[in-house]
This record gives sequence, C-alpha cells and structure tokens, in this order.
Amino acid sequence: MGRIAWSACGLILFVQAAILAGGFELKISTEYYPQLESKHGGKMCAMYDLCGSRSDGKELNCPDPTPVVTPDEAFSLKIQSLCPTITGDVCCTPTQFGLLRAQVQQAVPFLTGCPACLRNFLNLFCELACSPDQGLFINVTAVNEQGSNRTVAAVDLFVTEEYGQRIYDSCKDVKFAAMNTRAMDFIGGGARNYTEWFTFMGHEAGPYEPGSPFAINFRTDVKEGTSVVPINSSVSACFDPSLACSCGDCPAASTCAEPNPPAPPQNRGCFVRIVGLEIRCLTAAMIALYVCLLFVIFGWWWTYYAPEEQLSSEEPLLQNREDSELERPDTDSEILPAQENQVIDRPKDPAGTPFMEAFLSDRFRIHGEWVAYNVKKVLAVSILITVVLCLGLIRLNVETRPEKLWVSPGSKAAEEKEFFDSHLAPFYRIEQIILATIPANKGSSAPSVVTDENLQLLFDIQAKVDSLRGNYSGKLISLQDICLKPLGTPCATQSVLQYFKMDADLFLDYEGADHAEFCFEHYSSSEACLSAFGGPVDPTTILGGFSGNNYTQATALVVTYPVVNAISDEGNAAAIAWEKEFIRLVKEELVGMVMPYNLTVSFSSESSIEAELQRESTADVLTIAVSYLVMFVYISVTLGDYTPSVSPFYVTSKVLLGLSGVIIVALSVLGSMGFCSFFGVKSTLIIVEVIPFLVLAVGVDNMCILVNALKRQDLSLQLESRVGLALAEVGPSITLASLAEVLAFAVGSFTPMPACRVFSLFAAVAVLLDYLLQITAFVALLTLDFRRSESGRVDCIPCMSGGTEEIDDTSYGSSTRQQREPGILLRYMKNYHAPFLRIPAVKACVVAIFFGLLFASIALIPNISVGLDQKIVLPRDSYLQGYFDNITEHLRVGPPVYFVVKNYNYSIESNQTNKLCSISQCDPDSLLNEVTRAALSPETSYISRPAASWLDDFLVWLSPNAFGCCRKFPEGNYCPPDDQPPCCPEGEECGFGDTCSECTTCFLQSDLLEGRPSTEQFQAKLPWFLAALPSADCAKGGHGAYTTSLNLTGYESGVIRASEFRSYHTPLNKQSDFIDALKAAKDFTNKVSKSLNIEVFPYSVFYIFFEQYLDIMNTTVVSLSSALAAVFFVCLLTTTSISTAFTIIFVIAMIVIDLMGLMVLWNIQLNAVSVVNLVMSIGIAVEFCVHITHAFTMTTGYKQDRASKALVIMGASVFSGITLTKFAGVLVLYFSQSEIFEVYYFRMYFGLVILGALHGLVFLPVWLSLAGPKTMLKQEHAINGESLYYDEDLDHHFSYKAEIVKAESPIASPPSRDW
Repeated sequence: MGRIAWSACGLILFVQAAILAGGFELKISTEYYPQLESKHGGKMCAMYDLCGSRSDGKELNCPDPTPVVTPDEAFSLKIQSLCPTITGDVCCTPTQFGLLRAQVQQAVPFLTGCPACLRNFLNLFCELACSPDQGLFINVTAVNEQGSNRTVAAVDLFVTEEYGQRIYDSCKDVKFAAMNTRAMDFIGGGARNYTEWFTFMGHEAGPYEPGSPFAINFRTDVKEGTSVVPINSSVSACFDPSLACSCGDCPAASTCAEPNPPAPPQNRGCFVRIVGLEIRCLTAAMIALYVCLLFVIFGWWWTYYAPEEQLSSEEPLLQNREDSELERPDTDSEILPAQENQVIDRPKDPAGTPFMEAFLSDRFRIHGEWVAYNVKKVLAVSILITVVLCLGLIRLNVETRPEKLWVSPGSKAAEEKEFFDSHLAPFYRIEQIILATIPANKGSSAPSVVTDENLQLLFDIQAKVDSLRGNYSGKLISLQDICLKPLGTPCATQSVLQYFKMDADLFLDYEGADHAEFCFEHYSSSEACLSAFGGPVDPTTILGGFSGNNYTQATALVVTYPVVNAISDEGNAAAIAWEKEFIRLVKEELVGMVMPYNLTVSFSSESSIEAELQRESTADVLTIAVSYLVMFVYISVTLGDYTPSVSPFYVTSKVLLGLSGVIIVALSVLGSMGFCSFFGVKSTLIIVEVIPFLVLAVGVDNMCILVNALKRQDLSLQLESRVGLALAEVGPSITLASLAEVLAFAVGSFTPMPACRVFSLFAAVAVLLDYLLQITAFVALLTLDFRRSESGRVDCIPCMSGGTEEIDDTSYGSSTRQQREPGILLRYMKNYHAPFLRIPAVKACVVAIFFGLLFASIALIPNISVGLDQKIVLPRDSYLQGYFDNITEHLRVGPPVYFVVKNYNYSIESNQTNKLCSISQCDPDSLLNEVTRAALSPETSYISRPAASWLDDFLVWLSPNAFGCCRKFPEGNYCPPDDQPPCCPEGEECGFGDTCSECTTCFLQSDLLEGRPSTEQFQAKLPWFLAALPSADCAKGGHGAYTTSLNLTGYESGVIRASEFRSYHTPLNKQSDFIDALKAAKDFTNKVSKSLNIEVFPYSVFYIFFEQYLDIMNTTVVSLSSALAAVFFVCLLTTTSISTAFTIIFVIAMIVIDLMGLMVLWNIQLNAVSVVNLVMSIGIAVEFCVHITHAFTMTTGYKQDRASKALVIMGASVFSGITLTKFAGVLVLYFSQSEIFEVYYFRMYFGLVILGALHGLVFLPVWLSLAGPKTMLKQEHAINGESLYYDEDLDHHFSYKAEIVKAESPIASPPSRDW
C-alpha cells in the first residue's frame, strides 16, 4: 500500500473545493451576513463563481448573491451526467463544475461498491455546488478580504435531520476493503452518526490538508419567519432495488441474512443440579458409584465379622480370617528369612505349569548358565553390536523446528501452510519492541506513554535500529535491505513515529505529542498523518494498554518491523543475521536507555523462539546429569550387601556393577539413536532429555530384580547354576514387563504427532536394546561381580584382595542350604508391610481410598486444559518471558487471518465472482458478505473486521463509474490516473499536460454484463489492476495492497489457483483463545465451502502450531488405549491368563487416570509433551505391577497368603529398584532452569512415582488378595523340601516330600573364578 494510495483516503474531502475556495492567510472580515432574506430566496445563488484562492492553491467562491444562470445545452448535459437531479438553471460556472468533477472522482472508488451511497453523496455536493435553489439553504456568515476581492470564509448549510440521518444510514456500513475497515473512517473520520459526519466534513482544513477550505456549519435549526428551506431532497436507501448495495455494505437489505446471532452458550456437556449446586453428570455418576462402592465395602465388612456358622465354605474371599488361616499347614509356620530369599521351586512336571511359563523358565535357566560360563564372549559380542549400532550416530540429525515437531506432515494445517507459502507468499517476519510505562506505586494505573519525552526517546531508539548492521557472508545487512516495502518506498514500519514521517526534524514542526494524539483520531483522513511509506497507520497496531478508543491513555508503544520472509532457510539467512544483532542491541543498549524514563522494554525477533529453545535444551544439562548421578549413586548403594559380620562394605558394595548398569543404559540409548538415525529418523530434544531417564528407570528395576534373585539362591550351588536359576525365576516377569513396554511404545509410534511418534519409536528400540543387554551383558557382569565378592576382592579394584577368606567351594555339594541374611527392606516387607495389609480394616480403607481417587480423577479429567503456554517451554531467565507478558497485557489487535480460495473460476458462466464478492449485485451469502456478518459477532467468530478484498476493489476499479481508474490510451494501452506519470510528470503541476488528455475509460457501462466483466475482459485487465499504483485520483489501484493476494500462474485458463482475502482475529491472549479462534475459523470456512461449492480454507501463522489441540483428546485416548491394548496382549500371551492380564491392565489404567486427575490439580496442560509422558507412564506403571502380579501367580495357597508372599518376594525390588531410584532422580529436576522441566517432568514424574508406588505396593496386594487371578501352579509348592499341593477349586490340601534336584550344567567344567 503506497504513499499515493493512502493519501487518496483523505483527499476525498476535496470535493468540497469545487464550490469552496479561499485564502488562509487573508484577513477574515467581522461582517456576518444575516439570516437569508427575500433576495436569497429561490432562483438566487448564495455563492457564484470563483474570486480567489488560498495560499495553498485551494480556490474560494465569491460571496455575493447572484441570480441563477441558464446553461447552454452542452453544459447542461455535462452537469446531468454527474448530477442527474439538476436540470435547467444552475448556480455554477463551467470552471466550478470542472473542479467539482475532478475532485469527485477521488470519492467515487470508495463508494462505487454501494451505488445508493455514491448517488446520495454526489447529490449532496451537486446541490451544494450547482443547485438553482442554493440561496434557500446556504447563508454566507463570514468573508475574507484581500484588496478589492472578497471570498467566502464561512457558511451555514441548512439540512433537515431526516435528510442527514437518511444519507448517513445509506453510507455508514460501506466498507473500504483495502484497509479492512469502513469507508466512513475515511470520508467521515469514523463518524458514528450524521452530526459527527457533517461536523467532520465542515471542518476548515489547514494549509495543504485535505478538506474544506473554509468552515461549513451544517445546521438543522431553522428559525420561524425566515425564508430558509433546508435540504430535504430524496435519498436512496442502500437497499433500494434500483441502486441496491451488497449485503456487506448494507446489512439492512431484506435480501440479506440477519447478522450472525449470538452463538448459543458453548456446549459444556451434561449437568445436573443437586442441592442448588450444578455439577457435571459424570461427576454425579462417579459420586453415585462411589457411594454404592462404600455400601459394598460396608457389607463385606459386616459379613466378615458375621458368626462362623453363617460363613460358607464355598466363599474363598471370606476364608481369609486369621483363625482359618492358622488351620492351614502352609500358613501356620512363619516365613523364615531363608524362605524370603529363595525362589519357589518350579514343579518338575511341566504339565503342572502353563506351557509358556515352563518354556521361558527353562530357556532362561539354560541361557543364564551359558552366559555365566561364557562371560567374555557375551561381553565382547554385546560391545561389538552396541558399537555397530552407535555408528549410526554419524547420521544423527536433531529436529528443532516447531512445525516439524508438533505437526504431522500430512496434517491439514501443514498442507494449507505449504499451499499458502508456495502459491501466495510466506507471512512476513516480525521484529518487535514494546515500551511500557511503570505504575508509580503498586495498585495504581500506569501513566500514559504518549508524551514528548517518550516520543523523542523513541526517535533515539529508531536511530540506533536504523544504524544497526548484521554480517552475512561478509556483507553488512541493514533494516532497509530486508524490510517489507510494499511499493519500493521506505520500510512499512508500524510505529507512532510514522505520524512524523519517521523524521525527527518534523517532530517539533508537527507539535510533538499533540500531533500524535490528533492522528490517533484522523490517521486515515489527514494527509499530515500518513506514514513515510504512504499508508495510514492504525493506532491499534502501534499502541497498547488502552481501553476502547481512548488512545491517549495508552500505556505502551508498540514498534513492529515487518521483514520479508522466504520459504527456505537460506533465503532468510540475511534476516537472521540482522535479527541476532537486533537482539544484542536491545539487550546491551536499549534496556539501559529506557530505565531513566521509568519505562520497560520487551522485544522479540522472528528467530527468537527457536534460539531460546536451543538455549533451553542445554540450560538443564547439569540438572539432568546430577539427576542421573543421584540415581547411579543410589543404584550402587542399594545393590550392595552391608553385612560387616560377613565381609567389609568395600567387598560387598556394588559400585562397579551399578556403574556398569548405567553404562548399559547409556549404550542402549545411544544404540537406539544410532539405529534410528541410520534409517533417517530425526531425533528431538525430548528424546535426549526423557529417554535416558525412562530406560534408566526400567533398567534399574531389572538390575535390582536380577541381583536380588541371585542373592536368594542357595549358596551351596555353583555360581553358574545360581545365575541360571535366578534368571529362570525372574526372567519371565522381566520379559513380560519389557515386551509390554516395547510394544506399548511401538504402538505409540503410529500416532500422527511427530514428537510422540519419534519418541515412541526411539523409546521402543531403546527399551528393547536395554532388555537384551540386561539379560546378556549385565548378567555376565553380575556373574563377574559375584565372583569378585565371593572371592573377597575389593569393589572397583577387583585385583585387590579385601582380606577375607574365599567361600569354600566344597560346600556346593552339601545338603545344607545356605542363605544370605535378609536385608532391611525384606524384613520390613515381611514383618510390617505385608501383615499390615492383611488387616480387614486396612483392606477396606485401601479399597475405598483408591477407588475414591479413581472416581475423583475420572470426574476431573474433562477439566484438563489444552495447550502449551509458550512461557513454560522457555528458560526462566529468557527475555521472551517479559515479552509474552506485555503482549498479553498491552496488545489490542489480533493476528491476521486469510481466507484462501482455491481454483476460483472467474468466467462469467460460473458465477463464482458473485459468490465471492461483496459489492453491489453480489450474492447475499457470498464469502465476503459472510465474513462481514461474522465480524459483527467477534466474541464467537473471533473475526474483528471485514476482509480486504482484491476482487471488490478490482470490480470497482474496472467500473466505468470510477472514471479515474481503469483508463486506456487510444491505442489500447493502460493509461494511469491524471496525477501519475506520464500524465503528471514528476516536479510539475498536474492537470496541465496533454499526454493523457485523450484517455478514456476501459469500458462503457454497456460493455459489461450486469456490471460484471466478461471472461476475456477480466483476464485482460487483471494484470493492469495489480500493476496500477493507487493515487488521489484512483485509490483502488492494486499494486502494493494486493501484490501477493493472488497467483496469476496459469490464470489464462479462466481459473485463479490461489487468492486470499485478509481479515484479523480479535486479540488472542490465552492458549484457549488461539484454539477457539482456529476452531471457529475452520467451522466458518467449512460451512461456507459447502454452501458455495467453492474450496475455501482459513490460514494464520499460528494455525499450524495449534491444530494439534483440536484433536489432542482423541490423540491421547488412541495413544493410551493402543498402549494399554499392547500391554494386555503381551500379558495374555506370556501368562496365558485373561484374569492376570486384566488385573495388570486395570491397575495400570488406574495409575494413568489418577495421573491425569493430578494434571488438573497441578494445572498441567494436555499437549504433545504431556501425551508423551502419559504414554511413558504406562511403561513405568508396568514395572510397578507386573513383577508382583507374576510372583502372585507363581505361588500357591489362599489369595491372602499368595499376595503376602508376592509382596515379600518382589516388594523390596519394586520399592528400591523403581520407587526410590526414580524418586531420587526426580527430586533433582525441581531445580531445573526451565519451567517445562519443573512442570512436565518433575511434577508428572513425581506424581507417577508416588502413584505407581502406592498402587503397586499398597493397592495391588490388597486387590490380589481379594480378586486376584488363580495360581498357575497346580501341583507343588516347595518350601524347605515340604511341598504343598493346593487346588483352589477343590479346596484340598496334600503334602509330600520333595526332592531338591540340582540342575545339570550344560557345561562340562566351570571356568576359573579369576578375573
């Protein structure tokens, strides 16, 4: 939008100069004319001919009453061509009429789209200039004198109130498409009624300003007894059928649909009212279910304490009473320490155990012994494979672009952005500075920022920005080199300094801040307020912190530098180089400059977010490293035995083993990243930050379980046999947990969100690789470590003896079963934890509390907010934190929204033109009319104003009525308006040359088909329009305003592949605002596309980042459901028990649901990061559930006893290997520099650890004791050689002597114990 284009916006008021003229510096006479007398009656002219001019060249009328004049026929026809209501005598000379016609053409392009308004507007000035009844309604009230000449200085113009209201009503809604605003903002200064409009038009303009050269006082008060007859001529309504305007310009037309009614209250779901409180139906249902559950618990409680004879022997749940338990042979004896540390022997008869369990146990026993006998080979092969996988890191590529992380390449938003960028033009880059005032004291309002002192400071800041240079490939880049220049003129900077043409020398000449305040109200109508680049500057885009239209109360100055954007990174390299220097300048110089002025400065560049995200990725390296170090130290401590009576701590400790385990985790992650990178999968920062934590959490659990299982084995057996038995004991449960996690993550890799998909893929490979290394390399390292400790060698220095005697190998053949002393956790689980959970009252409370937590979480889940606050993902010390705060607090304009039309068929036969446009004869339900209607309900549509329409302006530019626009030379070439070269050579006064004297309009009215061009006419003149410079004589030129609004590639076929119509969203401050605005725009275009049968889609720069939230709930449900289904499938395949699989899935689902409820309480939003964490929580929750459940199914007895035994056997490993390890690591994340770590990693991981531990160690044992699955052992239960056979269905007890059979080694002779 160029300088000439927008100066026309104010020059429209020059139509008054056709009848008014004068000298500004001349003496104003104190003589006032009285109210009109008889000599000023009908057939008398109050002002006739021109008698002088002002110093700025504006001509002035003669004030002397003159009889009307009868024109000749040629002059009469010329007058009627413009003023059809004036026939016969007139009150204007040919010179006056020529001046009227020349100036009127400036107004025509603004109003041609609404014929009724244009006709009424022209009639008003025709009456004023040439009406033969001029003497009846005009009274000259002041004159200027210069020598013998007298000219008009002021007049009273009498009109009726009805006339004023009718003419205003016909024009009040007419749009000025190029500026997305009303034409009344330009021809009436934003008038809201006819009195404001007339006052604006009658204001005496200053030198060289557009407007009336003398004061016109529009009056409606007529004194009785005078001969005054106010103007009350007929006025065509905007909906007059003969001059009908479009629905966008005349919403009151009967053919137009009503404005969009206020949207019904958003569907909040089902609600019920209980005791005067309105609550969700879901919440009410959960309350009802919970009450029912409490009754069930109470009934169980009462039944449990019923008399003995009332009990049924067929109710196993009621047989858990202590007196009944004491009668059973296996529960009467205490679980000895030796029994705590030993595995329940597997039955020798495979028929007694499910095939899969027996097969896995046998395979793992053989595998474990083979690894123990071939330690060096296993370690060598493991290292070799891992190194080969890590070689893929050479191709590692980390994706940091937000649109590639959170938006699927096949998403609608990505496709639409690619279409917009490639067919039209990428949205420009934005560099911005916000200066805001600071309140004098807390609680007071901030003072106005519009002061002379602050504006002069802004000039100083602008000078530094102008002198700024960035270095790109040795070339110095300035703002002028990269900024947006619509017409090749100065940068289109949006700043209050544009009211001073960005020139500090004009600041005092224009009276400083007073001029700025004047321009706030007249930015579109005063030429003195036009910017250096030629366009008007809307105060809503350069000010902030004001309410309504109280611009003078603004508390912030907003300076925006639009910079040309390119599709490729290479094309933006120069801009990025300048942006780096821009950020440095503000940080190092401007912040200090504004402090003495009691101002704050916030700032941002287009590349700021990406740069700060990259800085954030390294800001917490130390925090993450400390977190892993804490977990490593804990692992080393918890794996060791601290029994000074047996061996010193430096012998029994397992620091080296713990370090080896951490190294295995690191190699698993690196191998996963190398493997995926080799196949071209890009990594992400989430992978680097989260997956090591995840794999370490899973790996530590397996390490603890393996170490504890080996500790439980009989020391009389060879170490290799013990390793095989330990792996046979826990291998199936480790496999079950690992495969469930791998499959859960693998299923997550099919989600459409790239960040989730890539994370799931990397996590699945990492967990699988970690599992494989755990059962190979770690088992080998475990064997070596036990050899070291049993030979009395020092941890970390295995070549050094610890001074203790080596354990006697001869004991391996002994019948004496040797056990290690149980640890503290084992004793706690046996003596305190397990017995406590056996108490009926405790069981009842546990069930009630955990189900209450579940129901409460289900009720809370609908309240999860969606989105990702930009401030959270940035470091706490980022300069963007203050910038986003100021954006929310001060900005009063929303982001642009483009309505993009694909494949617009402009042929006359398709009628698509009328389906899109919004001027006269366009369809009432056209696209642009619908946008205008939507803008009337901004609170629901999030559209703040009508759309700028190249199509409307083109049709007006083409119209013969806009006779100064589309013109041609006699030879058929384009002829520009008279105020442009070559018609008006630069440096010369326009209107005196003959170059364009023979130019004619492109078409006559008869050449058009119902006001529309034919296909050939449209095709031929569209390039002319896009090349036409806007000017005072024709403000509708398309160059600059619509240069990138449509793509002419292949348009000769009659189809324009892409075009856009620009509007603006309302100010969007919250994440929910952006999401709702996107949803409203999508709904709007879907409805319009279906109605018009034309493909239309909305586009704004933020859509691509927020589209994910439109379907984030479904994505979450699908991801979690798929992961849970995968875990269920693995559990079912491994255990061959539906009830066992359901039990595991049920508890995992409880943990995840409770975690989502916790997200609501902790205000954690649902987004890609939290979805990744929820998927990961399923993998972690498996660890809390699988091992205890598996141990429960591999024991016999009543459910109560099996639950206690499972808790004693696996509880310590779960508590120490999972809970405490992750708890220690998570606590460190609290001290991270980035809030995203504190919110999404510390809070969610902390909640997951606590919920997982409580469910796995408290709820799960209780639930298993009440409704656990049946045992998978049907024949024997060996404890100290006494084997118990128990079948729950038959409730029979048998005992027999079991023979302990040492497993035969597949290896002929054991290797040396030496390292």
